[in-house]
Amino acid sequence: MIEIFQKYLPFIKEGDAWILKIFAIIFVALLLDYIQKKILKRIKIQLERTSNLWDDAFIHAVIKPLSVLIWIFGLSIAVEVAGLSNALKIFEVGVIVAVSWTLIRLITFVEINIIQQQKIKGKNVDQTTADAISQLLRVSIIITSLLVGLQSLGFNISAILAFGGIGGIAVGFAAKDLLANFFGGLMIYMDRPFSVGDWIRSPDRNIEGTVEKIGWRLTLIRTFDKRPLYIPNSMFASISVENPSRMTHRRIYETIGVRYEDSKHLPEIISDVKDMLLEHPEIDTTQTMMVNFNEFAASSLDFFIYTFTKTTNWIKFHEVKQDVLFKITEIVEKHGAEMAFPTSTIHIENEALFNK
Repeated sequence: MIEIFQKYLPFIKEGDAWILKIFAIIFVALLLDYIQKKILKRIKIQLERTSNLWDDAFIHAVIKPLSVLIWIFGLSIAVEVAGLSNALKIFEVGVIVAVSWTLIRLITFVEINIIQQQKIKGKNVDQTTADAISQLLRVSIIITSLLVGLQSLGFNISAILAFGGIGGIAVGFAAKDLLANFFGGLMIYMDRPFSVGDWIRSPDRNIEGTVEKIGWRLTLIRTFDKRPLYIPNSMFASISVENPSRMTHRRIYETIGVRYEDSKHLPEIISDVKDMLLEHPEIDTTQTMMVNFNEFAASSLDFFIYTFTKTTNWIKFHEVKQDVLFKITEIVEKHGAEMAFPTSTIHIENEALFNK
């Protein structure tokens, strides 16, 4: 082959044959990469037609790293042909990178598939736990791959680990805030005061919104006006957090006032309101329920209702509460009474008028 190239390309000398070999290696690597992409593409199409999601995750994970592995293999051969002595080390490091990349991609796709399967089955998905496990696995793979790669390059891992033990103290002092946030995130994953998708708020700080992501350093909360709020994880160790998403019921606690001239109707109104709540399909009668005359107010006779709805949904709760309040209004009007509003009565003595 070299003689053929020299015949048609006379500027190539005998000592430059290695250039042709490298060209041939690159061409073969390009051809192999093209062939494997075509084959894997067809396999991917066939696997996507099946109900098994695990083979889909594997084929998605291996496509790109396989291309990298082919090119690294070709590069290592080209380096050896060029007369350099690092071909084996390049190949070993390349294999480590390709394998670790494949495993990281596989973990990501498996996590996505598990969540999809649980949602299809109608089961609750703990997004927080899934994120925590997948992140721990990815970090473990990266650290292991880094150590194995350094070992293959000729570094003494024992010395590195020993230095890491000594230097870890200095790093700990220098990055104490970073470590505090890391362990804060770890505590969130272990204690789970909230999960991704929960609505949380803190009475200690101006924090309220829906949790979108729990990272190792920051937690992303989307406020109700759609602004992103990034909270360092260490903050959750020193503040109290309320999680309304985990409430079992929602409370209706309202005070209603009627006029003083309707005092004779008040016992019947209170009785009918209580009966209405007991018969309401959205009121949980197993929880505390109170309807009682409460106060002689300045312009009204006040009674209160204290009860709980079955739903915890914010929108539906207000629909139920609205229905309850409308029914109370109907009961008050049915008895010929009226709702009270702030009024003032001025008494003027007749004698004072006549003297003027």
